[in-house]
Amino acid sequence: MNKINLAAYHPIIDIQDNVVFANNGNVVLCYKGSLPEIYSLSEKDFEDMHGSWFQALKSLPTGCVVHKQDVYIKQNYTAEQLPNKTFLEKATHAHFKGREYMEHQSYLFFILTKNNALNNNKYVNPFRKVSEKAIQEMGDNVKAFVGAVNDSISFINNSRKMEFLPLTEQEIHTHTNNYFNGFNNGLDTDIILDKTNANIGEHYFDTLAINSELCFGESVQTSKTNDKFTSDDFVFHQGFIDGLGLTLNENHIVNQIIYLDDKQKWRKLLDKKVEELNKSSNFGSQNKVVLGKIQHILDQINADDRARVIRGHLNIVYWHTNPEQLNRIASKIKTEFKELDIIPYYPRGEERKNYFLNSYFCHSSNFSNEDVYVTDLKHALCLLINNSNYKSDKTGIIFNDREHNIPVLKDVWDERKKRIKARNFAIFAPTGEGKSFLANNILRQYFESGVRLVIIDLGGSYTKFAKLYPEQYTVLRYESGQNLGINPFYISNQKDITPERLEDLSVFLFELFASDLKVTKAQSVSVKKILRHYYKQTALGHSLNNFYAFIEANQGQLLQQLKIHEDYFNITNFLHIMSEYVGDGLYSFLFEVSEDQTYKIEDKRLIVFELDEVKDNKEILSVMLKLIKSAIQRTIWRNRAEKGIILFDEFAKQLKFDNVLESVEFYYQAIRKQNGAIGIILQSINQLPNNSTSASILENTQVIYSLNNEKGYDELQKRLNLSSHDLNQLKSIKNNLTGTRKYTEMFIKIGKESNIFRLEVPKKVFAAYLTDGEENDAIMAIYNKHNCMEKAITEYLKNEYSS
Repeated sequence: MNKINLAAYHPIIDIQDNVVFANNGNVVLCYKGSLPEIYSLSEKDFEDMHGSWFQALKSLPTGCVVHKQDVYIKQNYTAEQLPNKTFLEKATHAHFKGREYMEHQSYLFFILTKNNALNNNKYVNPFRKVSEKAIQEMGDNVKAFVGAVNDSISFINNSRKMEFLPLTEQEIHTHTNNYFNGFNNGLDTDIILDKTNANIGEHYFDTLAINSELCFGESVQTSKTNDKFTSDDFVFHQGFIDGLGLTLNENHIVNQIIYLDDKQKWRKLLDKKVEELNKSSNFGSQNKVVLGKIQHILDQINADDRARVIRGHLNIVYWHTNPEQLNRIASKIKTEFKELDIIPYYPRGEERKNYFLNSYFCHSSNFSNEDVYVTDLKHALCLLINNSNYKSDKTGIIFNDREHNIPVLKDVWDERKKRIKARNFAIFAPTGEGKSFLANNILRQYFESGVRLVIIDLGGSYTKFAKLYPEQYTVLRYESGQNLGINPFYISNQKDITPERLEDLSVFLFELFASDLKVTKAQSVSVKKILRHYYKQTALGHSLNNFYAFIEANQGQLLQQLKIHEDYFNITNFLHIMSEYVGDGLYSFLFEVSEDQTYKIEDKRLIVFELDEVKDNKEILSVMLKLIKSAIQRTIWRNRAEKGIILFDEFAKQLKFDNVLESVEFYYQAIRKQNGAIGIILQSINQLPNNSTSASILENTQVIYSLNNEKGYDELQKRLNLSSHDLNQLKSIKNNLTGTRKYTEMFIKIGKESNIFRLEVPKKVFAAYLTDGEENDAIMAIYNKHNCMEKAITEYLKNEYSS
């Protein structure tokens, strides 16, 4: 049968849920796998997954066939998942649309064969029909088999590393049609299988296989060294046959078929084989090799009561539109096998046809004893591929995967808190490694998805990107001797005096006059009583100056009138400390404001406080942070349904002073009540003092970004309790800032999940994030002419690439 038309020889009689009743009498349970991201697994992870597979499969009934099939197909990225509305979104969408990458689908099939002997002839017609009656008679047998497979799948899924879900009827038909249609797009075709060619439509096929114990070298293992990322001071691991997976970068299928046999039967057969080889009169070197391997298998089986003898078959089916390219692909596959000390078998003619047809899941029980190797289940499970492409979340921030640089959406907000309890984030990177660039990328995408941003900036890194949204941003810049126009005491009417408002104001006052003391409940109640009394007695002109004057004027009878014990509120102390902020006090200019200006930020979704001029003054910086917090609480945080982010850039400069760190900790405490997150940017984690306040901040920071750091990552690992594989991932970071696809690599950890991602952006986005240098100056010069940032970026790039 050299020409096969699927319509005439359809292999499936019936499908019930994910159970297939095949033409040849086999019953197959079909699943699709979700595997961990490539590069995310450590040596121990590979061992744990191997253990899970063994526990899941070892108790399956004798005669069961397990077929894991990994299909890799070259595709073009559609960009359907990417937003495509704003200037920068459109640029990103266009930049990545059509990019080539490898699509990976992992399938798992459990086959109950019509006869449990699993002893087939060399060539079997896979399409031979079995009577319907024979299928009906398998009722109870099938139920018992389904129960055993369900137990296996539950065990695999409970490992939490992988998930296998039942295929739907539609998915089973689609997979069958794709397979026998040779993965040709947009056409139905016949299969032509003859001695010289195996071609389906436009695709030419070939196969390499492991079909004997002689193929294997000394040993197999759960993982091996990844030479691409391993360096002198660390070892990066990959699965044992991962080189035949995604990174092969060719159209191919990896089929691993495991026949679960009766241990005693195979022990006897192997004993007999050893006996025959020992008696052999022409005891050549090949016989010695075979004898050694069989004796080793026997020793393993006899030494381990839990050993499960299996027969296994592994093949790689690969294809190309140009038959001359098949040799090149075969050469790549052989090179990978050579690395593993494995010599593959190359089937030709009738055998190749047989391998292709029998690698379809309904037929995978058809391989004969001449096509399989005999070993222990643990050995065979080292040949599974246990990872896949990077996983995109439904929504999130766009980064790029490490394999093809295609966009990956990572949900670092985690609305339902599946991965993280607190969505606060930190970016760590030395000067010049692109931390502001990364922050721009994260914040810009958050902003365009509807999140409100407050940036407290000591370096002037965000004004440019803000100018892309002219009606939606405001920059409040501190200038020496001036105030920010924030009056925490301002109310538009008496209805503003809510318990929450009094609470916020009392905290603000304590931060000013008792920042070095632990505030008791009694003191807090006292200040709220005084504030409430002040607002009842004072109709207009509310301000810190006015509040101070009110207390000074009423100090004789105030405590007695409000029934406050003098131990709970020391008026003399209050007036003395606060005198610095009122009248002709040293810092009174900070509060010299009658009309509150915060209404300017009420309707803005992107607010930048530039405090560059104040970065070296402990007192002013501390007060500024308190004033900003009061403005945020009264405007941005009024609507708790609205998402908001506060970013502290150049955070180290703000942390030189103890009271600033304490002030920032208040933000962390307050954000818990809001639908919000706090981000901090540091050159090194050592810039956070090693104290309880910093520990509290780090504990509440569950999204970590780290860019390249030539000084190493030991402190980062120590203080964030990173795993050894996290450290290996960090050490494997490599940037590529030359060539057509420039990118930086970064480590991202979301809760317990970590991996290395890339950041590649189109030219328009790159121009929007630039914060200094000649290019930035040129763009700003054009902006000053047109007063339109989109126009400035477009014109700059046009000039740049036409010159």
